[in-house]
Amino acid sequence: MKNSEVLIKITLAILMFLCLLDMPYGFYQFVRFVALIGFGILAYKANEQNQKTEMIIYGGLALLFQPFFKIALGRELWNIVDVVVAIGLIISMFQKRKTTMGKPNSSK
Repeated sequence: MKNSEVLIKITLAILMFLCLLDMPYGFYQFVRFVALIGFGILAYKANEQNQKTEMIIYGGLALLFQPFFKIALGRELWNIVDVVVAIGLIISMFQKRKTTMGKPNSSK
């Protein structure tokens, strides 16, 4: 996994966990913009790597978090979504690393 993908996933996971705190409304707007851009980039990179399932997941998350047409889920449900997404991002980093570490290096 490339460093940019890891950085995006770590940043998004941290922001998702910070959403559990009582923050000003502007912070949540900021998170929506960052999530839209971050998940959009992850979807694009997944498409480049021909990973269709990940592309659909990241594209769906970009749509869920986009700030233009807000989806009203309520504070409690958004907190659950934030935690599930953050944990999913962290798990995806370790799964990627594990699958790429097991492959033999064919670039000799």
